[in-house]
Amino acid sequence: MKALTDETFEREVSENKLLLVDFWAEWCAPCRMLTPILEEVGSEYKGRVEFAKMDVSNNNATATKFRITAIPTMILFKDGKQVNSIIGAVSKEKIKGMLNEHLA
Repeated sequence: MKALTDETFEREVSENKLLLVDFWAEWCAPCRMLTPILEEVGSEYKGRVEFAKMDVSNNNATATKFRITAIPTMILFKDGKQVNSIIGAVSKEKIKGMLNEHLA
């Protein structure tokens, strides 16, 4: 999973057809619980969806721009535009459901 920064965020969003960004922080227990789920989903959707993480503690400008007030927050971008989001540590099925909705 690629690590994004405030400097690389816009380029990655514009270069990927479908990109799921996990806004997280090292100190966040639910965020750490979600990581293996995202890695598993990422391997299942390899070649169809790109996955990235952004540490909100070190990249405040982007987190502020997207009004991230709770973590983990996952935002799905399609063709450079925000199309969906999920807040909180959720099930693998919920994440896959959101992705499948935008792959059709």
